[in-house]
Amino acid sequence: MTSNYFVMARAAGPRQSRAARTTLDCLATLAMTSLIWATPALAKKPKAGFEAALPAPPPPAPRVADGSIFSVSAGYAPLYAGHRARAVGDPVTILLVENTTTSKSAGTKTERGGGASITPPTAGPLGFLNPDALKASSQSSFKGQGNATQTSTLAGEVSVTIAEVRPNGTALLRGEKRLLLSQGQEWIQFSGIVRLADLDAESRIASTRVADARIEYAGNGSIARAGREGWLSRFFNIISPF
Repeated sequence: MTSNYFVMARAAGPRQSRAARTTLDCLATLAMTSLIWATPALAKKPKAGFEAALPAPPPPAPRVADGSIFSVSAGYAPLYAGHRARAVGDPVTILLVENTTTSKSAGTKTERGGGASITPPTAGPLGFLNPDALKASSQSSFKGQGNATQTSTLAGEVSVTIAEVRPNGTALLRGEKRLLLSQGQEWIQFSGIVRLADLDAESRIASTRVADARIEYAGNGSIARAGREGWLSRFFNIISPF
């Protein structure tokens, strides 16, 4: 498109009007903008910061023999806790059971009317006036109505790791799952705070019991692009005054 622009400008020569030059400049700018918007580098990518947390490295020095069979520093699983996740780096399975429904309705209706009339005298200098010509009336009405309904459902499972254990018995969970499919990439990113006591025997917990939960499910590729509005439609929607 850029080469065609220069060919048209050369063919017009000095007789080209200023309006035509401005139009061609606008078309060239629009073409360059479309190339920038369509660059693959601007495709949606997963956010950083959801990498798996690793457990603390083992102590450099070996355990000193003290003649005891039991040692807390060597790690153990108490009878009431079993093998539930409790340390940094332990995996936790999140059961995604998100279901949200919102609805909103609004309506407005107004009406207004008015009238005025003047009866002129039948005799005298104003007797020539027509009574019907001195009548005036006005009327206005407005009616507006709006409805909005949205339903969101997310079901499934995703395993994350404990990133931080806090003194009050809570833990910060963070992790992601990425799927590389034939038509693109999809990912689920999750983070939130849970009570370690709420984990079941298999270290599972429902997403509705996670505080400050942040869940992102997105993707890219040809399927995701087909469901998005084109760049030219977005451009005209931005500049449209209606």
